[in-house]
Amino acid sequence: MTLTGFVYRAHNPRWAFAADSGDGAARTGGRFNPVGMPALYTSPRFETAWLEAQQAFPFKAQPMTLCAYEVDCQDVLDLTDPAVLADHGIGPADLGCAWKDLATRGIVPPSWTMAQRLAGTGTAGVIVPSFASGAGSEDINVVFWHWAADPPHRVRAIDDQGRLPRDALSWR
Repeated sequence: MTLTGFVYRAHNPRWAFAADSGDGAARTGGRFNPVGMPALYTSPRFETAWLEAQQAFPFKAQPMTLCAYEVDCQDVLDLTDPAVLADHGIGPADLGCAWKDLATRGIVPPSWTMAQRLAGTGTAGVIVPSFASGAGSEDINVVFWHWAADPPHRVRAIDDQGRLPRDALSWR
């Protein structure tokens, strides 16, 4: 499917100069990307983006930069649709696995295997449920593995007024 519209991402202000980078996810890994695989985690609702970014600080909200992105991206799979999951041999348990615990124990999480398989066959991104604490049925995420400034995989940070810093030197 082609996903068009807007998505949001909340992230550490320290990395605001790299709003469209997936390097942080590649360095640390995430639910839908192993270490070494870039990914851009976003949400259609800014409330969900904030919820996702605050997972490590549920009782003390930390400063975040909230960015909006314009999306016109082909090759997106909606993994909230049971028929799409079945068509691709993915079970809900693959999405909701305890990925961090598995990875810490040296076991490859099923969500990583799925992400590598789908990204390797040209899937640009997936729509998935949010597994953040407190997430409801309206909380979903869009995780991109292939994105660019232009279609067919356009995901572009909106910064028409040039408010985002241009490089890391702004933090000195």
